[in-house]
Amino acid sequence: MKKIVFVCLGNICRSPMAEFVMKSLTDQIEVESRATSSWEHGNPIHRGTQAIFKKHGISYDPHKSSQQISAKDFAKFDYIIAMDESNLNDLRAMLPKNCQDKLYQFADRSVPDPWYTGDFDETYDLIVKGCQAWLTKLEMK
Repeated sequence: MKKIVFVCLGNICRSPMAEFVMKSLTDQIEVESRATSSWEHGNPIHRGTQAIFKKHGISYDPHKSSQQISAKDFAKFDYIIAMDESNLNDLRAMLPKNCQDKLYQFADRSVPDPWYTGDFDETYDLIVKGCQAWLTKLEMK
């Protein structure tokens, strides 16, 4: 089973949204999410993301809390997927050289952070499209 991890800055908005959207699309891939920073460590999924899950009937773990990506994660996951270009650059600096080929950007364009924009619907729409595209890519590999 392929193992993927979605990564954003705080692991309370975009990456958990991508995690649970992907889990709603397939049970054939192991999916988790992490943060590049420790700013939100231990905090729950943002209430705006939780509202999106409820609005669209997406099952999620209400007890999930933010976790920063670790060296153990770099070894564990087959695909490390950054939600935006800034996260991609941060991950490039963190990743061991032997894991650089596991690193990808989620989509051609960065997914805006709804913590700053307040637009959780826009983020959700982009994440659904992106997860569907990733599912197709992963099935082909």
